[in-house]
Amino acid sequence: MPLYPEIEPYGRGMLDVGDGNHVYWEVCGNPRGKPALVLHGGPGSRANPWFRRLFDPDAYRIVLLDQRGCGRSTPPASAYETDMSVNTTSRLLADLELLRRHLGIERWLVWGVSWGSVLGLRYAQTHPGAVSELVLTGVASGSDAEVALLTRGLGQFFPEAFERFLAELPEGERDGNLAAAYNRLLESPDAGVRARAARAWTDWETAIAAQPPRSVPRYEDPVFRYGFARTVTHYWGNGHFLDEGSGGGAVGEGGEAGEGGAGDDGVVLRDVRLLKGVPGTLVQGSLDPGNLLGIVWRLHHAWPGSELVLIDDVGHNAGAPDMAQALVDATDKYAKG
Repeated sequence: MPLYPEIEPYGRGMLDVGDGNHVYWEVCGNPRGKPALVLHGGPGSRANPWFRRLFDPDAYRIVLLDQRGCGRSTPPASAYETDMSVNTTSRLLADLELLRRHLGIERWLVWGVSWGSVLGLRYAQTHPGAVSELVLTGVASGSDAEVALLTRGLGQFFPEAFERFLAELPEGERDGNLAAAYNRLLESPDAGVRARAARAWTDWETAIAAQPPRSVPRYEDPVFRYGFARTVTHYWGNGHFLDEGSGGGAVGEGGEAGEGGAGDDGVVLRDVRLLKGVPGTLVQGSLDPGNLLGIVWRLHHAWPGSELVLIDDVGHNAGAPDMAQALVDATDKYAKG
């Protein structure tokens, strides 16, 4: 593997971001290095120490955080009493800005994986002055079309797993937005209903990654499983909250608000012009199921400052050796800028 050596944080803390939430953050690498922010996936996952190894520790000041409700941040989404109404994209973006100011950083490279790529793109669109470059992998845009593909469209490729996935839902809930239907089960006052729904959701997530059901160790932890399933369905069932508070358009520093609704493309592609002037590298596996909608190609061709690196025979897996090599190459390149 082309990774840098394992390192430990030299600083960490819990940032009060309001709404009763505290976000865990950590910093490692060179305290005087180029700042880089790492955004994990999910929504509902957590910062992984492996991410630190994608950056030259002599060149970068590497900042990782667990997003609201995730990992070491409090209160956790895995606690049923946690208020999920204050866990939305606009609040996550505000959290990033609070953390940036808290750490005394003017601009930082933003690295994101999967959902982290969506969050990173939206952050760059709404706060372009804070983002020096983007490095994104498992690229997505958070559109409703992607949610429909990942919850229903892939059913034709994994029919047995899809039958089990639908079977957990009441018959009247099997049409429409399946993520929203699952989220209703995951918010049930009945703990048994919540547990079964979380199990069924993570079994489906595992199946569409072309792995045997229940083969992902983190999904065997019932606490993580529930918090993850609750968070991802909360976002997927609500358009990822990408258009909230924007009146149908996005406002970025140095950019005008978009006009009208997001339409079929979704908010990120609608507002792609707001990425003008922000360089970026998109590292994508050729077998990533999200490619079926052509999102990463359309994003790349509409974003003049972007580079697309396509890795053959790899799916939605940033940890594959060739993917990791491309990600290290990208951070190495931007370290010199």
